[in-house]
Amino acid sequence: MRKRWSLVLLAFSLALALTACGGQEAGGADGKQVLKVGASQVPHAEILNQVKPDLEKKGIQLEVKVLQDYVTPNKGVEEGQLDANFFQHLPWMETSNKERGWHLKKVVGVHIEPIGVYSEKIDKITQLKEGSTIALPNGTSEVTRVLLLLEHEGLIGLKKGDGEKSIKDITDNPKKLKFKPLEAATLPRVLDQVDLAAINTNYALQAKLNPLKDALIIEGKDSPYVNVLAVKEGKEKDKAVQELAKALTSPKVAQFIEKKYKGAVVPAF
Repeated sequence: MRKRWSLVLLAFSLALALTACGGQEAGGADGKQVLKVGASQVPHAEILNQVKPDLEKKGIQLEVKVLQDYVTPNKGVEEGQLDANFFQHLPWMETSNKERGWHLKKVVGVHIEPIGVYSEKIDKITQLKEGSTIALPNGTSEVTRVLLLLEHEGLIGLKKGDGEKSIKDITDNPKKLKFKPLEAATLPRVLDQVDLAAINTNYALQAKLNPLKDALIIEGKDSPYVNVLAVKEGKEKDKAVQELAKALTSPKVAQFIEKKYKGAVVPAF
């Protein structure tokens, strides 16, 4: 009987040990809380990597998952594969929620990436010919953003009123410009096939374009398109998320952004 009880106690002890090991693995190395964040490669992942040591000191293991499109990071947060993401501006997030029925919430604004218009065929926007083709990102909020920039430059006129704009809202097009909406990540690769391409700064930097030197037109630093740290609704106040938000809006990160990107990316805090 005593032998049987000894075997039961041994089995119970092994089960406890396995449970403890499993919990530690789920929590990351040394029992640290794991925080999985989806991000674009440049500049978002580079900025996140700057704060990894700061979060380590808080007992948080930051895992940066680099993603190359504008849908997967939000889908991952909505479905729980990611704890947060850092790749998009607020209008994009709000449009994604509206169009896909998602529940993403802003935690904090971090930086602005002024969108630019580039060309391999002309050196100045005044050289743009009648009938030229402009490639632009195909997302609703990005189309709005580019059209407003072109209107500001006097290249087109748009229907009056606030809200999102589409190509159908163009009321004045003196140069008879043609518009070619494409997946944002592909725009640097088609630059030699069109007259102009409006390229998001993260993809421009990846393609070794310098927004301040190479863009023929670029948004001002007062752009409302602030890139945000986002989570699923209800997770905004989680301790690890709040620690990440604090780290991303620290003087250390502001200095890194200013030194690394020299005005192509601008702190928004």
